[in-house]
Amino acid sequence: MKEKITEIARSIGADKIGFSDVEAYVPTQYNDLTTAISFAVRMSDSIMDSVNEAPTHEYFHLYRSVNRLIDDIALRIVIELQRKGYRAIPIAASQSINLPQNMPYSALFSHRLAATRSGIGWIGKNASVITPEFGPRIRLGTVLTNLIVEYDEAYTESKCGNCNICVEKCPTLALSGVKWNPSVERGELVDVLACSNHMKDQYDLIGRGSVCGICISKCPIGKERL
Repeated sequence: MKEKITEIARSIGADKIGFSDVEAYVPTQYNDLTTAISFAVRMSDSIMDSVNEAPTHEYFHLYRSVNRLIDDIALRIVIELQRKGYRAIPIAASQSINLPQNMPYSALFSHRLAATRSGIGWIGKNASVITPEFGPRIRLGTVLTNLIVEYDEAYTESKCGNCNICVEKCPTLALSGVKWNPSVERGELVDVLACSNHMKDQYDLIGRGSVCGICISKCPIGKERL
């Protein structure tokens, strides 16, 4: 099944895929779904290169288009798993579940957690997952399932070293520069409210829910392939 799921994901557009044990992290209502299938879709380098001092309309459209693709890939994986008798749910590509017990802008399950545990990449100082192949120029998808497979090796430390380019380029000073490891919480890396408020105040003309992307476009790991 691991090979079959990998084949399906890659045939639709996933560039990386990994599998991990997340039993200790799944929501209570889904505690039987202890495996995370994490996958990454690469963003357009040409569009990411155009994000310099501010996001662009092209980046806004790409972001939303890739999110739709991710949701399609996740649903196809879930359909295949259910056909084979397994249970599974797709985690939305970009969805905040604003419940009182949740941190601001939290999803049902963390794509970043799934990605690091599944060997997709580490979390950079920009609070985004960074892959060795594409840097942070990716979007993530996740499926939770009760399928048990051979799991991939997790990332347990940052590979950012002393680089602080993303921290210096952030227009809101929302990035702390803290180096990630699995015990570091999101709030120690980034002030999500400062980031979100800046995007709403400065980039609303680009589109409702516009995202910045500067800390992603400036990462040297993503630019090394150019």
